[in-house]
Amino acid sequence: MKHPYGVVWPLIVSAILAACAPGGGPTSQPAGEDGQPGAPMPQRTVVIILRGELPSLAGKPLVGFSGSLNPPVRIFNGMLDYVDEQDVPHPYLAETLPQLNTDSWRVFPDGRMETVYRLRPNLTWHDGTPLASEDFAFGWRVYATPELGVSGSEPYRQMEEVVAPDSQTVVIRWKQPYPDAARMDTRYHALPRHILEQPYETAAAGDTSGFANHPFWTIDYVGLGPYKVDHWEPGAFLEATAFDGHALGRPKIDRIRLLPISDPSTALANMLSGDAHFVADFVIDYEQGQAIEREWAGRDGGTVFNAPVLPRLAQIQFRPEYVSPKSLMDVRVRRALAHGFDVPSAVDVFTGPHGVATNTLTSPRVDYYPVIERAITKRPYDPRTLQRLLEEAGFARGGDGFYVSPTGERLAFGLWTTGGAVFERENRIFADSLRQAGVDVTPQVLGPARLADAEFRALIPDLFIGGAGSDRMREYSLGQIPRPENRWNGNNRGGWENAEYDRLFNAYNATLDPNERIQRLAEMERILNEEVGVIPLYFTVVVTAHTGNLTGPVARMSPDAPLGVHNTWNWEWVR
Repeated sequence: MKHPYGVVWPLIVSAILAACAPGGGPTSQPAGEDGQPGAPMPQRTVVIILRGELPSLAGKPLVGFSGSLNPPVRIFNGMLDYVDEQDVPHPYLAETLPQLNTDSWRVFPDGRMETVYRLRPNLTWHDGTPLASEDFAFGWRVYATPELGVSGSEPYRQMEEVVAPDSQTVVIRWKQPYPDAARMDTRYHALPRHILEQPYETAAAGDTSGFANHPFWTIDYVGLGPYKVDHWEPGAFLEATAFDGHALGRPKIDRIRLLPISDPSTALANMLSGDAHFVADFVIDYEQGQAIEREWAGRDGGTVFNAPVLPRLAQIQFRPEYVSPKSLMDVRVRRALAHGFDVPSAVDVFTGPHGVATNTLTSPRVDYYPVIERAITKRPYDPRTLQRLLEEAGFARGGDGFYVSPTGERLAFGLWTTGGAVFERENRIFADSLRQAGVDVTPQVLGPARLADAEFRALIPDLFIGGAGSDRMREYSLGQIPRPENRWNGNNRGGWENAEYDRLFNAYNATLDPNERIQRLAEMERILNEEVGVIPLYFTVVVTAHTGNLTGPVARMSPDAPLGVHNTWNWEWVR
């Protein structure tokens, strides 16, 4: 289907190819005199294209920023465990994962819990300093410090303490049962005491800003992941080298180079010319991925992944002092607006056959979705229903065709999105469909300078079209509301609050039985749906691609799997 919002990418790709010719990609290894492969394949630098530059390399940063900038943190960080692209946890720095009802995972009669992790032997930080369990205890102390702004996030608010009975054993004592204790991934990791202990003591005495701005978090980062920072030219590139001491083995490729490229045409040019080898999340869209796939077809040019894992949703401002128009505080208006988003067109344009329309934060593709579906009211795209509900709430159309409230306030607001051609096109589809129904909507773009400004994003007065991470239900809990005291960290940017939702979320987070967790999840979805605390729209595809001379990259195939460039230690050249 040809859609008016589409772009004729084959023509653009042809222009790109003309500009790139002759191809500048890596060549195959030379053959010997007998025609057989010659010397071992020379090492080359893998070039990875990212949407933008990371404000911090830490798995758990102290500054809030868009999750769309997050994919490369796995390259530099190692954790007790990691969760793969299929949402399956694996031991990482720990030898094994805790097992419930064993000595490694005990639940006590008073509701507290304890988990034990034994570190792999001979682990070191990127700078060669031995890793010790005390580094995990120190990491907990830092992240649990209220003045640093992340103590209310998971899993720190559930932790009672972290202790190191010896240099190889990490013991976490929990205030309550915590079902994700064996799958914390990047949410909890060690910090290097030898670098940060003294700055932390200074911060504890009152200089928290100095600690948050310490160069460790950026250009001088020292982690435990497969690659270590070699050279970072802010705004241009970051180069990293393979870490010999990586817990799961030295990476097979010696060097990587990260390029922040937000323009998809530039990204396509780099991929088609062979100057780049992997394009990460949120750089290119479905249509551009299809164009690359057509160009690569028949010559083993590479692989394009279309993974329907990213929920697109409309966040609404709920803080009375910032919301505009005030009618957004009326649940009847929010329920009406939910019918005004032309989701079918967005799915068609941005995902082809891969996307999934949704009325919930939970993916309709999970096997337990019938339980969720029974708990909610569906609000499909239907302009007439929008108009009927607004008129039932006392709104009337003015002479210009747009609705006005009973108090005379025009139903007019901005519809914000992050920059980039993909999201701007999506925003126009939704703004146009709302305007055609009688709602005076103006598309607004959050430019690159604002993308990392967490305070600005939290105080947007109207609606914001964005995505959500793998831990979506947590993002609408009270602890996820960005505030000055938490340095504007948190994804509940509109400030939606509901005491019953938080009670259920806390119970969900303290429930170990899977079936009971599903029931509580359904109840949380019901509350969000009734109050329209957010408007879920659809699961769009996250498009990534790699060239044919590279093997190992994988796509995130479950919406519950964490973001990130996964398993780079297993990547290797094949020609």
